Amino acid sequence: MNYQHLDTPIGTLRLASNGTQLLKIEFEGQYNNNVVEASDAVLVNCAHQLTDYFAGKRQRFELPLRAKGTPFQQAVWDALADIPYGELRSYRDIARNIGNPAAVRAVGAASGRNPLPIVVPCHRVIGSNGSLTGFAGGLETKRVLLQLEARLIHDAATKKSSENAW
Repeated sequence: MNYQHLDTPIGTLRLASNGTQLLKIEFEGQYNNNVVEASDAVLVNCAHQLTDYFAGKRQRFELPLRAKGTPFQQAVWDALADIPYGELRSYRDIARNIGNPAAVRAVGAASGRNPLPIVVPCHRVIGSNGSLTGFAGGLETKRVLLQLEARLIHDAATKKSSENAW
């Protein structure tokens, strides 16, 4: 497995690949630093796309992904990947989306096991009452990611509105 560390506004992320596909993105505190860093083209591309995301230049990722999980987890992760930039969904919305409306808690558990946070945007999922709920990177990190996306959407709308005013 190849690893690369990336400094971001939310801390240092560790990216992992098998040389052809991105396997994991881990937050600080989720990994030990005793691995030998050996980058590859997938990791370099991922680091570039994440850097663009944090700079407000990217809303969607184009990476070869390989997330290991059960068929249920895969269905949840696929539904997470479909949440548009800057939008929110509830765990209940995801459960309905995958055709299993009673599986709200299981959706939460699968979301919590998402090995590719940010790229597969589990941070865009909130409680049915609108509250921020668990996130592997911590609630403050989730808040920062949501604020980043909301701010960039607001800025783009403001720019478009002012352009149309002339």
